[in-house]
Amino acid sequence: MNAVAALQILIALAFLSIPLVRSRYGARAQAAVEAELGRQGVRTTVMAENGMRLDAGGHETWAPVGIAVALVVPAVLALAGNTWGETLSWVVQPLVILVNCVILYSNLTAVPSVTAAFAKSGDAELQRMDVRSMLAAAEQGFPRWVMPYLQNLRHAVVFTGSLAALVLLAAR
Repeated sequence: MNAVAALQILIALAFLSIPLVRSRYGARAQAAVEAELGRQGVRTTVMAENGMRLDAGGHETWAPVGIAVALVVPAVLALAGNTWGETLSWVVQPLVILVNCVILYSNLTAVPSVTAAFAKSGDAELQRMDVRSMLAAAEQGFPRWVMPYLQNLRHAVVFTGSLAALVLLAAR
């Protein structure tokens, strides 16, 4: 069970990379987006007015931290010899895989998803915004190693680590 716990801690660290990177570089990405909005003739405050942020606030912190905690709890229990660690692992690991599938899908469909959300918003400026250019500006606001390298590494760690943990659990 120690190998499963180690994998869970590694996966938790992968999730914690999200708010850490956003905390460090989110303001720079936000400035890049605001410059792009200005270039498009869109008020630069439109993102903030609609609750959209590139920093580590809101769900960009509580969701990955919550997932990390959900992974660390069974790991700590297992390392302490508590059998609840294994039971919780059987619940948490499949959920982590499903959540990461949603994150991956969201990443892959960002332009049409954001465009559709803006179309439904009723905000004329959001509706006329060039979403692809805005998202490209956000991406360029982060260091080159974040997307796609860190993002793909995180997905690889989450998927392979979770599958390996489930295989190890099943082998017990």
